[in-house]
Amino acid sequence: MRDRPSLPTSPRFWRSPLRGPWFTSVLGLVLLVGVTVLFVTGLLSYAAYNPGLSPVNDTTPGKGVLGFYLFPWPTGPVWLYRFTQGLHVTLGVTLVPVLLAKLWSVVPRLFALPPARSLAHALERISLLLLVGGGLFEFTTGVLNVQLEYVFPGSFYPLHFYGAWVFFAAFLAHVALKAPAAVRTVRRRRTGAGAAQEQPVHARDVREEGALRGAAREEGVREEGDLVAPLPDPPTVSRRGALALVGGGSLLLFLTTVGQSLGGPFRRTALLAPHGGPDPAGGPNGFQINKTAAYAGIDPAETGEDAWRLVVTGRTGTVRLDRARLLRMPLHSSSLPIACVEGWSTADQWWRGVRLRDLAALVGYDGDPPDVLVESLQRHGAFRRAALRANQVADGRSLLALFVNGEELSPDHGHPARIIVPAAPGVLNTKWVARLTFGDL
Repeated sequence: MRDRPSLPTSPRFWRSPLRGPWFTSVLGLVLLVGVTVLFVTGLLSYAAYNPGLSPVNDTTPGKGVLGFYLFPWPTGPVWLYRFTQGLHVTLGVTLVPVLLAKLWSVVPRLFALPPARSLAHALERISLLLLVGGGLFEFTTGVLNVQLEYVFPGSFYPLHFYGAWVFFAAFLAHVALKAPAAVRTVRRRRTGAGAAQEQPVHARDVREEGALRGAAREEGVREEGDLVAPLPDPPTVSRRGALALVGGGSLLLFLTTVGQSLGGPFRRTALLAPHGGPDPAGGPNGFQINKTAAYAGIDPAETGEDAWRLVVTGRTGTVRLDRARLLRMPLHSSSLPIACVEGWSTADQWWRGVRLRDLAALVGYDGDPPDVLVESLQRHGAFRRAALRANQVADGRSLLALFVNGEELSPDHGHPARIIVPAAPGVLNTKWVARLTFGDL
């Protein structure tokens, strides 16, 4: 019986017959595509929050060098944020098994000695540590936020934002160093040795990996560490079987997550999502919410017909509007979804209320309306105040909604009035609105 070395720094410590350049390369190429899509959709999500608009939106960092890409978030198509954020969250959850398998496949390299053979090698090892640490941090914080159980100190938004830049910078460095060799490895396996019928890992696969390493050396490609175990344990599954297992895990996560973005009957399949399952109640107000009136600290006495007033401030002063006055104004309807950063969204709901641009006209903005600061009655939770851009105010589908699906808003959906804006993140569709301030923010 072969004795296993006690330290992971020894190549003989690692006995799995599954590890090898081909297995690692396939996982790496999948992550190359997936992580790039995650990064792009994540940046779009931050742009949708309009972080550079007003200090109240600065929960999402957007200033300085890292805000170079920011642009006014459009209001169309109305499903834009529903699609980009749904893709971001669903793909992130789906890639978790691939990420874990990739980290497992290269873990011997993390313990390889000496830690640095040259300056270039030292820089590569540092980038690898940032890549592994950043990847685990981004996926962990993202999953916790989706599950509404975020427990890390500080705000999720800046931590996830800056962590994404660190992770992606290390990811790009790793891709530049490893992607060419990974592509060659996969091509060589597919066109040459891969044409043979599958045999046990310790026989055919190990011979192929030896041939691959030999060819790599002939091409002057230096492999960092040896992923193929010199003394492998008896195999229990082939490398293709292991990839199928990883793919099956990703498919299972996809099927139990994507329904919260698709909505409708598919929501029942979102077993692992906090907003999966059927809609929370029947009737016109029976669709998903993030926080209830009780959680937000809404006092029913403040939202009653006699007590509630909407305060609108702008160029010509301030007006106070009760519900009866609002109902005498021209009412308009919009069919819009709600989509949140956690990845869940609703189907289109039929909203009815007063256009934001008509409210801006009451306080002196008869032409192009300006930005607006929206303030809520809520006492608990983030985004008690939110700012909307002028293009969002000017869109005729942007409403101070009083009704949904033909009925008054319920308390949990923002009674007596809430904001609804096409293509905006859900938190910018402020509920329990108390004040609108138009003008420079």
